[in-house]
Amino acid sequence: MSSGKVLLGILAGAAAGAMLGILFAPEKGATTRKKIISKGEDYADELKEKFGEFVDNVSEKYEETVETVKKKVKPEEAKAE
Repeated sequence: MSSGKVLLGILAGAAAGAMLGILFAPEKGATTRKKIISKGEDYADELKEKFGEFVDNVSEKYEETVETVKKKVKPEEAKAE
């Protein structure tokens, strides 16, 4: 299983747990809604940050792979000529 899927599962589980905890807390509806919105924004920001890190990591690995292939292809091209 990829680490991205595990991370997404953990974040989704944490978000669901937090929402259920807030919904079952004995507070006024307006206060509960404000807490839900606040937590949702916090989780969205965290998810954006993690996704950005994931994209950066994938981009970096892609660039490394391209460079490795270029280094291996150049000597072969020289042999062919």
